[in-house]
Amino acid sequence: MCGIFGYVGKRNDAGSLVIDGLKNLEYRGYDSWGIACKTDSKVSIEKDIGKISSIKSEDFSSNCSLAIGHTRWATHGGVTQQNAHPHANGTETIAVVHNGILENYQQLRRDLESKGHEFKSETDTEIIPHMIEEYMKETGDFTSAIKKSCEAFEGRFAFLALHTESNTLVAARRGSPL
Repeated sequence: MCGIFGYVGKRNDAGSLVIDGLKNLEYRGYDSWGIACKTDSKVSIEKDIGKISSIKSEDFSSNCSLAIGHTRWATHGGVTQQNAHPHANGTETIAVVHNGILENYQQLRRDLESKGHEFKSETDTEIIPHMIEEYMKETGDFTSAIKKSCEAFEGRFAFLALHTESNTLVAARRGSPL
């Protein structure tokens, strides 16, 4: 079980808004936490093990109008900083936070590795931004790439995906609440 939270809007304090939202969801995951903010053309990610309740939201008030965050209760992979969400693609233009279990992630990961994708964690979540990146090569569109990725996933999931180049936040789910 995990908690996910996102914000896109006109305010430039999305980071602190997401931290405050995650504090309300801490009961859904207390192993680790993380936040991703769109900064220029890349994603800025901060994450750590432990409870988010000790973090000050004002520390994340950088000029950011698009952010996602996560509190984690570990299911795939140990409780480490590398396994904490969010996870990004190789170019750090896509970031994802996820709740659920992708049952076929090992096969999808092998397929992505054979295409040159490199992974930093042991989680099923990390394949999501890489799958989206791979399908964007085919579709040229972030939302279409998410739809195609979801078709490839087996299991129950809910996730938020942030794309810096299109300044977009998309929510997707199958069988899990969002």
